[in-house]
Amino acid sequence: MGPAMTDDTVHILLIEDDDIDAELIARSFGKLNLLNPMTIVDDGIKAFQALRGEDGYERIPRPYLILLDINLPRMNGLEFLHKLRQDDELKSSIVFVLTTSNNAADMKAAYEDHVAGYFLKKTAGNSILNLPLMMKNYWRIVEFPPLK
Repeated sequence: MGPAMTDDTVHILLIEDDDIDAELIARSFGKLNLLNPMTIVDDGIKAFQALRGEDGYERIPRPYLILLDINLPRMNGLEFLHKLRQDDELKSSIVFVLTTSNNAADMKAAYEDHVAGYFLKKTAGNSILNLPLMMKNYWRIVEFPPLK
């Protein structure tokens, strides 16, 4: 077993193109006094740049969690997820989908690429607000992939 994690050691990569949703998610973490470092990008291409520390982005340190919207410009969430799972260095990333899409094909594709959970924003006034509490409990009890 690795060392115990404190709440502020888990970095969050939020991939969300809706500024209002991104702000709501960030504020909901703050309301629970979860002061985790958070990087927000608005598409999958920028997410890879942040994960790899390319094109002016500071590399996101491990351990981290990814919160992923599906409906994104340039590279949508499912494309990002599939490419992530093909990448030897990044394939063990823990990803939660947070989306308005309750399309069964999207959900099936996300789980086939090993997401840790699939949250609908629609049920969401509350889901989005409950997400930080679930995340806090998740990273307290789950062992993250080992650092390389």
